[in-house]
Amino acid sequence: MEIYHLQVLRTDASGMPLEWIGYQQAAKLYHLGEVAYSCGTHLYTLRGGINARTGNRSLIEVNSIIATYHHHNNGYGIDPNYVPPLSNPALFRRDNNLCLYCGHRFLHRDLSRDHITPISLGGADTWNNVVTACKRCNNHKAGRTPEQAGMQLLAIPFTPTHAEYVYLQGRRVLTDQMEFLKAHFPRKSPLHQRLS
Repeated sequence: MEIYHLQVLRTDASGMPLEWIGYQQAAKLYHLGEVAYSCGTHLYTLRGGINARTGNRSLIEVNSIIATYHHHNNGYGIDPNYVPPLSNPALFRRDNNLCLYCGHRFLHRDLSRDHITPISLGGADTWNNVVTACKRCNNHKAGRTPEQAGMQLLAIPFTPTHAEYVYLQGRRVLTDQMEFLKAHFPRKSPLHQRLS
């Protein structure tokens, strides 16, 4: 694994997870003096040019988790009704790449978004009405509810909190980042069991 593919977890100064950033963005935040503190694993040592006046070379140490003083207001900090945007990659990761009808694990290309109550029957395209389904099960269910199709759901869908959504967006989540994020999950989050 190439080291520069590792993501840095950015939080606000209180430790609330905000987003994943690359090492370039982390270096920019360090340079601008916006990093309140850092924790977690040391990921990068970035070396810059040599200062003509002092003769010293600039050096930035980047850890896996950095807390920043300022953040963009994405709505979750103030609005208690914030709902993360629904996307297939986040949905499939929420459901652990399992078809919630047959229980088998599939690659992303073999999965689809199934509406529990189909849109044609008044269902909504929301986290609580969608599950991951293999294409075979989704085609079998068609425009019916699970009850009408004689199928049973293996898990109840849920809307992730912002911290859960940040986890779902991560590509390669390191152990320390995972522990940090899990501490922000609700106690009864289904993700606790799936990540154990």
